[in-house]
Amino acid sequence: MELSILLAPSMGVLIAIGVAVVIGLYILFYYVPVGLWFSALLSNVRVSLLQLVFMRWRKVPPAIIVKAMINSTKAGLSLTRDELEAHYLAGGNVINVVNALISADKANIPLDFNMATAIDLAGRDVFEAVQMSVNPKVIDTPPVTAVAKDGIQLIAKARVTVRANIKQLVGGAGEDTVLARVGEGVVSSIGSADSHKAVLENPDSISKVVLGRGLDSGTAFEILSIDIADVDIGRNIGAVLQIDQAEADKNIAQAKAEERRAMAVALEQEMIAKAQEMKAKVIEAEAEIPMAIAESFRSGNLGIMDYYRMRNIQADTGMRDSISKPPGEGSTTSAPDSKE
Repeated sequence: MELSILLAPSMGVLIAIGVAVVIGLYILFYYVPVGLWFSALLSNVRVSLLQLVFMRWRKVPPAIIVKAMINSTKAGLSLTRDELEAHYLAGGNVINVVNALISADKANIPLDFNMATAIDLAGRDVFEAVQMSVNPKVIDTPPVTAVAKDGIQLIAKARVTVRANIKQLVGGAGEDTVLARVGEGVVSSIGSADSHKAVLENPDSISKVVLGRGLDSGTAFEILSIDIADVDIGRNIGAVLQIDQAEADKNIAQAKAEERRAMAVALEQEMIAKAQEMKAKVIEAEAEIPMAIAESFRSGNLGIMDYYRMRNIQADTGMRDSISKPPGEGSTTSAPDSKE
C-alpha cells in the first residue's frame, strides 16, 4: 500500500517527461529536418542543417526547396538554393519551374531560369507552355458567319494548330486573340470570294489566305496550320436585303401617295368650302330680290305686267333646264305658281 503511494507520483512524472520529450523531439525535427538533410546528402545536394533551420525561420518550406534541388541536380541543371528561395518568396511555383526547365532541357528548347521564373510570375503555366512547345495544341474556333459577294451566307468552322512561343509568353496575347484574328481572317476571305460555290469547292483557299497574314504576331503562340473543318450554307442574305429594300421602297411610295391623297382631299374640302360660301352669298342675294321687287312696286318702277313677264321668263328657263337634265334630276329653278 505504501509502495503504491510512493510510486504514483513517480509514474505521473515519467508520463510528463515522456510527453515533454516527444514534443521536444517533434519541435527539434520540425526545425531541424534531419531526414531532408540526409536525402539531400544521398543525392549529392550540398545543403547544411543550419540552412534548413534558417528556411523554417524565413517561412520557406525546406521540403519544396530540397526536392527542387534534388530534381534539378539529377537532371544535370545547376540551380542554387538562393534562387529557388527567392522565387518562392516572390510567390512563384518552384516545383513547376524546375519541371519546366528539365522538360525544356530534354527537348532542346532554349529556356533559362530567369525566363522561366518571369513566365511563372506572369501568371502563366510555364510547364504547360513547354509541353505545348513539344506537343502542339489544336484549338477549335466557334462557328464563323460570313457572306460571299453573291449574297449567300456561309458558316465555317476552323481548327487552329498552335504551339507555345516561349519568348512571347510574357506580355503576349492569349488564345482569345488568336481565335478573334482567325475569325476575322475567315470572314474577310469569304467576303472577298465572288461566289459561295468557289469557297465550297476550295475551302483550303481560306486557310492559305488566313495563314499568310501572320495572325500570330504579338501573341504567345505560333500558328502552325489553319484547317477549315466544316462549311455550311446559311441564308440568302442578298435576297433578304433586296426584299427589305423593296419593302422600304413600297412603304415610301405609299407614304408619298397618302401625302398626295391628303393634299387632294384638303384641296377638295377647300373648294367645297368656297362653293358653299359662294352659294351662301347667292342665297343671300336671292333673299334680297323679293325685297327689291316690293320696293319697285312701292316706288312705281315695276308694274304688274312687268312682273308677270319676268315670272314667265323664269318659268321658261326652268322648263328648259328640266328638259336638258337626265330623268330623276330636278330643276334648279322652280316653276311659277299656277295661281300667279
